[in-house]
Amino acid sequence: MERHFYLVELGDVPRWLLETPTRDSGEAFDEPWMFADGRVLPDLGALKARIAHPGRKRTFDFSVIEAAPIASETVANVFKTLAPDDVQLLPVSIEGEPERYFVVNATKVIDCIDEANCREVQHYPEGSFPEYEGEYRWIYGLRIDPSKTEGAHVFRLKKFKTAFIVSEEVKAALEKVGNLGVSFERVTAPSGGQSEQRA
Repeated sequence: MERHFYLVELGDVPRWLLETPTRDSGEAFDEPWMFADGRVLPDLGALKARIAHPGRKRTFDFSVIEAAPIASETVANVFKTLAPDDVQLLPVSIEGEPERYFVVNATKVIDCIDEANCREVQHYPEGSFPEYEGEYRWIYGLRIDPSKTEGAHVFRLKKFKTAFIVSEEVKAALEKVGNLGVSFERVTAPSGGQSEQRA
């Protein structure tokens, strides 16, 4: 049976806006995008995230700039249970909030983009950003080949690490938790799927 996967994005729902996690001292990291880089991170010490704009607290969200996935303890337990080999859970305190939260760091990068079935792909103009040579600038109507996902439940995409991908099993478990600040768009066939907004 074919496995289905979903692109997780910010949902069009009222929510708070969280800043990218920093050191507990408030000092920003040299690589603030590292939480979306698809690699195991060293011990970073205590982490803190500020609320950039107050709003409805959500159980799963992304920070406003570098899109670090930030989850409540209940959501973190979903990832810990279903994808223990695919993620690194990094405790982060949110200013003014007593509950425990975690950065969900996807540690796998998989080469499985099905470019032929994507609606539109954009590459960086030749010579514009040498450090991004060969990577995608953006993809509309993203499609991946599920046969190349190597049994993973959570991962980033080679040449398009912006995308945070989860399996159907993880999606279903997250929806059971509810109060999500994200939406899901299926990235496996059939094409033309619409985003599913989740409150």
